[in-house]
Amino acid sequence: MSNSKKSITSEQQYLTLLKDIMKNGLGKEDRTGTGTISVFGRQLRFDLNEGFPLLTTKKMFLRGITHELLWFLQGSSNIKYLVDQNVHIWDDWPYRYYKQQAEKGKVAKLTQEEFVQKIKDDAKIAKKWGELGPVYGVQWRRWKTPEGKEIDQISELIQNIKDVASGKSYKSSRRLIISAWNVADIEEMTKSGLPPCHTIFQFYVLDGKLSCQLYQRSADTFLGVPFNIASYALFTMMIAHVTGLKPGEFVHTFGDAHLYLNHLDQ
Repeated sequence: MSNSKKSITSEQQYLTLLKDIMKNGLGKEDRTGTGTISVFGRQLRFDLNEGFPLLTTKKMFLRGITHELLWFLQGSSNIKYLVDQNVHIWDDWPYRYYKQQAEKGKVAKLTQEEFVQKIKDDAKIAKKWGELGPVYGVQWRRWKTPEGKEIDQISELIQNIKDVASGKSYKSSRRLIISAWNVADIEEMTKSGLPPCHTIFQFYVLDGKLSCQLYQRSADTFLGVPFNIASYALFTMMIAHVTGLKPGEFVHTFGDAHLYLNHLDQ
């Protein structure tokens, strides 16, 4: 679904996507066993000059969105920063692994609340049990090459955007891309959670404006997508600010866009 008419609000685009899935989606099994109805290949567009696309049709955890983005940009793979900010959107994954070890008798049994409190209070426990592996922040800031070097994709992106915007170099103008889909690390990511859902995004500079297009391979449209829209819109505006550009569009492209069956009533 693509619509660039300025009269279409963020909420209207989002609700139209949900209606599209409910009307045209087909049943599809998923890893959780819940079941979904799914469509493939949809797109939303948000003109950031018209305002920030924070959806108002449901409650949004903007503080959590902001801290998660800052966490990514730090290159972190440990939930302690988020826990310290009272943001708990990633707690389930390391606790799931800890619980598995507890069931084998290797560690003391803790509730998730007790586990999170220990992550908050004890740096050693956080270091041992708060790690998620090579997730988004690691790939953005510390992508490892076969030679063992690390590539800071964000720093390179910012410099390349500045070079393109100033006319210093157009070599990178179609290569302003960040990838989180590091094939060599997928199995390691899966141990502590999921392979990246927002897999790759590309920036575009034209007429003093910076636009961004995200490809999201898997999209939980009821819970996740409103969060993702706000996160990448904010990210685009941040990168525009540090590169001296005005925000352009955020284009959100989906692969498997789905509604879980237990979300249909809502």
